[in-house]
Amino acid sequence: MDITLIDKRNFHLFQPLLYQVATGGLGPAEIAAPLRSLFRRQPNIRILCAEVVDIDPERQTVVLHDGQALHWDYLVIAAGASSNYFGNDSWAPYAPGLKTIEDAQEIRRRVLSALETAERIESAQERKAWLTFVVVGGGPTGVEMAGALAELVHVTVRDEYRAFDPRTARVLLLEGAPRVLTPYPEPLSENARQSLQQLGVEVITGAMVQEITPDHILYTVGEETFILPTRTVVWAAGVRAAPLAAILARCTNTPTDRGGRLIVAPDLSLPDYPNIFVIGDMAHFAHQTGAPLPGVAPVAMQQGRYVARRIRGLITGAPEMPPFHYHERGNMAVIGRKAAVAQIGRLHFTGWFAWLMWLFVHLMFLVGFENRLLVFVQWAWNYFTRNRRARLILGESHQESPRESLTPQQQAPR
Repeated sequence: MDITLIDKRNFHLFQPLLYQVATGGLGPAEIAAPLRSLFRRQPNIRILCAEVVDIDPERQTVVLHDGQALHWDYLVIAAGASSNYFGNDSWAPYAPGLKTIEDAQEIRRRVLSALETAERIESAQERKAWLTFVVVGGGPTGVEMAGALAELVHVTVRDEYRAFDPRTARVLLLEGAPRVLTPYPEPLSENARQSLQQLGVEVITGAMVQEITPDHILYTVGEETFILPTRTVVWAAGVRAAPLAAILARCTNTPTDRGGRLIVAPDLSLPDYPNIFVIGDMAHFAHQTGAPLPGVAPVAMQQGRYVARRIRGLITGAPEMPPFHYHERGNMAVIGRKAAVAQIGRLHFTGWFAWLMWLFVHLMFLVGFENRLLVFVQWAWNYFTRNRRARLILGESHQESPRESLTPQQQAPR
């Protein structure tokens, strides 16, 4: 086989640890690996750093951003997902999601810049908005992000500022459902909520966001409306399929669900195109239980292995394979230092043991021995010193400058 791998990035990204980049625990290079390095020993794999902008299923070609067309016999689409603002895309500049390295660096810049701005503001009342951090969404990403944020501001930097006490900073987690981690059993969900509160996170369930601006967030809980002044909001409330899914749906007349995912056949191919496969966060696969599979890494990994065997069988004329079947091996989420929840079959784990399980599993799934070693060393250092080395403010603001919020007296040089 001649295999062509097309990606607009030249690296593989381990997304489950992006929140640690956003909170200064890890650097970007520690959770990413260059694609060419990964496949250097497989000469039949060609890697193109490019973006697919169109697909012609009849001619069996994909068109790249520079107009180049590539022919294929079998096409596998696995472009992932992007943040879903549920029709409120105008919120994106004020509440970045957490899907890319750039997202993580932008969130880290906003969090650390908010602390630096608070150091320069003399009014305690004006300082409150800069010391209020809001995470929207109580799924695994939101829970992990809120816990890491609380540890950063309440523990890591507690002795580093003079004008204020970082332990007075507020970290809020807003979730529209009655509880956090809704896919998990209720006891694990309740344990996660309690662990977050012990870290100083204010968990507000049943909260529906109505508006996000540069200086506040407006949300409702039941019939009550709340306006919370804040300068830092992180969006973890939902995802939708990458834009390439809409292109493929249009070209193949394939139906999609509300999240833009393509509804695939039992073998993960498109209904009218047996040589086009869609896997991962772009696929709506409901043939197993009647409900779509969750958008988590184990689903995508198992689908990738299945499609590889399926294509190999089509080429060699092997007997027909049974439909794809997902084998769930468990779910886990980390809340903070020595705090996590895990579900493996009927077994539930919390606390220290679940935390160790989470560390081991994520280390094993990291791509590349060097990355595993670097992350292990960094985690060990963070554990014993409670320090986060990667607290660098990089990039420029794309919203209101912190200095613009200061009064003329505060802006005046001293």
